[in-house]
Amino acid sequence: MNTETATREKLGGWLSPVIYLSNNWISMAGVVIVTTAAIFWLFLLPTTLRGEVRNPYIGILAFLGLPAVFFFGLILIPAGMLLRKKRELRTGRYPGKFPALTLRSTELRRLAVFVGVTTFANVVIASQLTYGAVTYMETVSFCGQTCHTVMTPEFTAYQNSPHSRVECVQCHIGPGASWFVKSKLSGVGQVFAVTFNTYPRPIPTPVHNLRPARETCETCHWPQKYGEDRVRVISKYADDETNSLTKTVLLVKIGGGNHGVGIHGTHLGPGIRIRYAASDEGRQTIPWIEYGNGSKKTLYLAPGAKPEPGNMTVREMDCMDCHNRPSHSYELPERAVDNAMAAGEISAALPFVKKKGVEIIKQAFPSRAEAAARIPAALEAFYRETYPAVYAAQTSEVRHAARALLMIYTRNVFPEMKVNWGTYPNNIGHTDFPGCFRCHDDAHAATGGQKVTQDCNACHNLLAMEEANPKILTDLGIVENKPPEQK
Repeated sequence: MNTETATREKLGGWLSPVIYLSNNWISMAGVVIVTTAAIFWLFLLPTTLRGEVRNPYIGILAFLGLPAVFFFGLILIPAGMLLRKKRELRTGRYPGKFPALTLRSTELRRLAVFVGVTTFANVVIASQLTYGAVTYMETVSFCGQTCHTVMTPEFTAYQNSPHSRVECVQCHIGPGASWFVKSKLSGVGQVFAVTFNTYPRPIPTPVHNLRPARETCETCHWPQKYGEDRVRVISKYADDETNSLTKTVLLVKIGGGNHGVGIHGTHLGPGIRIRYAASDEGRQTIPWIEYGNGSKKTLYLAPGAKPEPGNMTVREMDCMDCHNRPSHSYELPERAVDNAMAAGEISAALPFVKKKGVEIIKQAFPSRAEAAARIPAALEAFYRETYPAVYAAQTSEVRHAARALLMIYTRNVFPEMKVNWGTYPNNIGHTDFPGCFRCHDDAHAATGGQKVTQDCNACHNLLAMEEANPKILTDLGIVENKPPEQK
């Protein structure tokens, strides 16, 4: 047997059956689907090569829809061949011998070129689509905008947070393959929940499968590093006609590092290990606390609590137990209006604007669309009817304030997800929610009578308390920028 004959028999042994079996409607449909997906991919290629796709619909099409269609078509081609072979073997129609092929055959050479070129193209397209799909699923656009109703509250809060330039995956997944796989497996269940409309409203917190803060937050923020004391000024406007402004000035003791003082030093300093058990899902009621400092451990119990946590889950304290809303925080109406007035978004020269503004945005609206129609109109109607002279002279200020009130509402209330004022507690501080007082309530006591301190000076010094013109600010040379009408 010469070389050419041997080559022809080898080709005929595997290629002829492939050519024969591929002639079925399932395989041909797969070829059509793959070709169509490839053409669409070529049209979208200029858009995807520019970088992040910010439109969620384009992203879903380019990185999720097309890959699914493309790989579905690829699967159909061998599936059709296998089904045809199985069917013909069962009925006895499968040929026992196929015609010989030769390298001199023009048809064979064309087929070989076609298969080689298309295989290379498919590998390139498949790799690009796969990489693009994985990359797109880690973008802010995908996390925040793909599932509109579900993620609208968190995405809105994220856009107005100090971490609005930090990608979602940096905190929710972090580096490494293991947590990437865990997040994608968790996401499968979330996709089904959204598809079949079975997700809870509101989304429950805290997130129990969140990666530990020491592996995410602490890659940028280092609580063991000593932090200097910081001055914080809190502005508050009264409900009177002139919206009287008072200020509270705090010297916050951050601490940390080897000093073992201040907030971080006491809770997260070297050798400090705090464990606690909460009796509720939201971790707002904490009856059991274990404070470890080196080899010494002290157990603090709330009245009626037992030394053993029982069926309560014991958790080691980390950043997220206080900073539980670092990128998704919501305000209460009074504080939100105070902040907007301090920033000049709402003119303090408008009589009763604090009181009336809070009253308007605290109303219940069935939808955000109705709130958008009624909130601005309500404030304008109040000044037009109660203070016509003010409305005539300061129409633009009234309308600007009305828009600011609407923005406050749309940042904090989402009727479709049953998210209202105070739905999500913020554990920083202790004025709006229990926060620090979950433990520092002067009720948790150790066996010898020692209590978890509630001494205000342990965490901050109160330099001024709701004063109109705190002297300390003048002494420190702190001059705050104010809108012209507040000077």
